[in-house]
Amino acid sequence: MQQRPSSSGKFKKQPRTHRVTVMLNDSELRTITRYCERYKMSNRSDMIRQTLIRTILKRFDKDSPTLFD
Repeated sequence: MQQRPSSSGKFKKQPRTHRVTVMLNDSELRTITRYCERYKMSNRSDMIRQTLIRTILKRFDKDSPTLFD
């Protein structure tokens, strides 16, 4: 997740103020739970948030125009 650098050059943590709710079926929840247990992730929300943002940023990067398009 990108954060804004402060005047000291360190990154300032931005508060999360917007809630997003997602519904999962039983199989999807089991898969996420198993993944978090296997890789010892204690914060499921953080894992989902990072995975989602990483996927979106990769897609943006892939779809961005290039000099020779």
